[in-house]
Amino acid sequence: MGLRWPAKPVGQPVRDYLLTLCVTAAVTYLLTGPVRKFAIAIGAMPAIRARDVHREPTPRLGGIAMFGGLCAGLIVADHLFNLQGVFELSNEPRALLSGAALIWLIGVLDDKFEIDALIKLGGQMIAAAVMVIQGLTILWLPIPGVGTVALTQWQGTLLTVALVVITINAVNFVDGLDGLAAGMVCIASAAFFLYAYRLWMGYGIEAAAPATLFAAILMGMCLGFLPHNMHPARIFMGDSGSMLIGLVLAAGAISITGQVDPDNLKIFFEGSERGATHAMFPVFIPLVLPLTIIAIPAADLILAIVRRTWNGQSPFAADRGHLHHRLLEVGHSHSRAVLIMYFWSALIAFGTVGYSVHSASTWIIFMIVGASAIGLILLLMPRFTPRAPHWANRFVPPRYRHRSVAVAVEDTQAARTAGLNGATAVGERQRFLSRQKVDSSL
Repeated sequence: MGLRWPAKPVGQPVRDYLLTLCVTAAVTYLLTGPVRKFAIAIGAMPAIRARDVHREPTPRLGGIAMFGGLCAGLIVADHLFNLQGVFELSNEPRALLSGAALIWLIGVLDDKFEIDALIKLGGQMIAAAVMVIQGLTILWLPIPGVGTVALTQWQGTLLTVALVVITINAVNFVDGLDGLAAGMVCIASAAFFLYAYRLWMGYGIEAAAPATLFAAILMGMCLGFLPHNMHPARIFMGDSGSMLIGLVLAAGAISITGQVDPDNLKIFFEGSERGATHAMFPVFIPLVLPLTIIAIPAADLILAIVRRTWNGQSPFAADRGHLHHRLLEVGHSHSRAVLIMYFWSALIAFGTVGYSVHSASTWIIFMIVGASAIGLILLLMPRFTPRAPHWANRFVPPRYRHRSVAVAVEDTQAARTAGLNGATAVGERQRFLSRQKVDSSL
């Protein structure tokens, strides 16, 4: 099974993917501002809860803008020559749009009216079933040492629905800090794009093209929303956004896992299909285990279920025991906690893809081990604040500038805000000079 394009790609198809990504990001970015005003107008600003880390009520419904970006990306891709075959010879984009529209509608209702968790779970299963009915399902699994295992219709359906539900809830669970979920999913989709694009252009497997398109659109959705969602966030994506990007991420994994026939890959290796599948084990890592691209959210999801069940609570009960909450408790700032989660997500996602490409190279393993050591050091130094050199002060945020410069800027802003008179300003200037002497002595 595989797609057959009506013509050979003209030029570099990566340009069409980049154009689709940029259009998706631009539409998402431009829609987020009006969506924020709309959310405030209809009162989609829940009160501060015990588990929240933000200080002021913030509007939700950011998923409306992200869904608009998804639709724009699909429309643009449908008019690009190198990507038309995805829509002409495959029903997967329509299946994705149908499931995304359903899960997005459920998320919008939850952002406004706080619907029951079981109802949301049922909606997630229905959205996954809609995609299965339209052909976006897992047909087989390549298992090293065994070969290709064909799945029955019921097995493929159950596995597809389970993967969609797990991915959606994993992304939803990790959406607890400003910019966290969008950034982590963007990193995962970037790694997945590189892997899927390599299968298509490197091995000529055209069935990987839909997954490549889904990953490019997902990156655009996240990149367009992130400027509005970074700390301090002006708007939250809400369940309408977190469930949406979780479903798109799962759709790409399902497409490339269940639709790429290992028979198309074994021609690049000698031996039988069973031997080829075993030899291709590093390449099949993202196929057999698609959850590796969301390993951090998945681990947080499993730990949350175990923790809540152990405490006699419902697995869907909210608490402050997520990984990002623990990073804040040990002393990390909001921005640092988000960057640490970004680091580990990138290490796992790109490390897996890198190992699948150069599994015989030991330097990949050493590089992953070295990066992990750096990550552990960062975890153990929550109060360490790096300082930029003097020449880079104007290019970095104030908290990373040299202390004397930061103090000067802070004092100047405070003087302007308070409207200090001349005598008080002189006193502030003397205080600044004394602090500068202390800094130089240190």
